[in-house]
Amino acid sequence: MLEVVNLFKSYRSGDIEVKALRDVCIKIEGGEYVSIMGPSGSGKSTLMNLLGCLDTASSGSYKLDGQEVSILNDDGLAMIMNRKIGFVFQTFNLLPRLTALANVELPMIYSGLNRKDRREKAIAALGKVGLADRMLHRPNELSGGQTQRVAIARALVNDPTIILADEPTGNLDRETGRDIINLFQKLNSEFGVTLIIVTHDMEVGRSAKRLIQLVDGSIVKDEKIAAN
Repeated sequence: MLEVVNLFKSYRSGDIEVKALRDVCIKIEGGEYVSIMGPSGSGKSTLMNLLGCLDTASSGSYKLDGQEVSILNDDGLAMIMNRKIGFVFQTFNLLPRLTALANVELPMIYSGLNRKDRREKAIAALGKVGLADRMLHRPNELSGGQTQRVAIARALVNDPTIILADEPTGNLDRETGRDIINLFQKLNSEFGVTLIIVTHDMEVGRSAKRLIQLVDGSIVKDEKIAAN
């Protein structure tokens, strides 16, 4: 479903060439729950940006659902991002003046879905994350954990191929973070959602079913994790 082969990414910082990723090869099947870990500067955020089509590789192949992503133009990348990838960010990225329901509807506006169908799908997504009773509240009327659940519902609503979560518990206290991880595990086990989480938190990383560890831009570990 997702395959990365011999992926390299480098950029210049002044006169210095920084090699952010070095010969990365990953294959992820549908329904997997994968965490990507590594110290600061290891390349995990760079890899997340490449998988999310927010950046392009210097060389190598990236296929999503059998489609070669590296050859797409900006319009093609935007289409992939909207239809096949759901994003969850550390900072939530919700619009403060909109209700939870309206925030979840936003990705579907760009896909051309009519208003009635958008509303029905948004309600269903909020139900999946346990917020059916808070859908008309604005972000400032929700707790941090509830706000992140809205962001997860927004990522789910277009039925993406994968959900990419970048430090999804980073702005939450430990207990609330565990609630969010429990939700990810439920979405994966009960609904078959394919999840890729970038995190520096070992507890979060080991909540997944597979752990990929990066050091200096290279994969040093790729292991299955025993059932949690």
